[in-house]
Amino acid sequence: MGGRGWQGLVPGLAMYGVALSGVAALLCGFTPPPQQLPIEARWCLENGRCLELEVADESHEQSRGMQLRGPLPPLRGMWFPYSPPSLARFWMHRTPEPLDMVFVLGGRVVAIEAHAQPCMRLPCRSYGPDQAVDGVLELAAGQAEALGIRVGTPVRIEALGGPATP
Repeated sequence: MGGRGWQGLVPGLAMYGVALSGVAALLCGFTPPPQQLPIEARWCLENGRCLELEVADESHEQSRGMQLRGPLPPLRGMWFPYSPPSLARFWMHRTPEPLDMVFVLGGRVVAIEAHAQPCMRLPCRSYGPDQAVDGVLELAAGQAEALGIRVGTPVRIEALGGPATP
């Protein structure tokens, strides 16, 4: 794009101060690169295995999630914290790899959506329990079972270089 970003794709809009939303950008043919967040936290399970976690704690990070990302390696995931707890509904739009979604409230797993399937075209199914949660963890499909994560498993997300979050 020659350093001009999306403004170069849609001549004239930038001079009028018009910002493209994600949907408008897609309609104009612009696809942002996949989101790759730094490892900012970890979850060490009772069996001694630790998961390294990207943290999507900003609304724009949460809305992009794992879209267009390749497969997650074992023991890696993306953590979506919610404060205050909220009804979290996740979908797999433009997420090319199946995922396990682990829903957390009060330091315990309250629901798991295993092997959520990719959805490249709308409409897409949404996933999540009918209760508020204070976090959601996305893992590669099959990882929750392989690591022994089930409803009731204790969860303590530890911020690297900072305080832990339930």
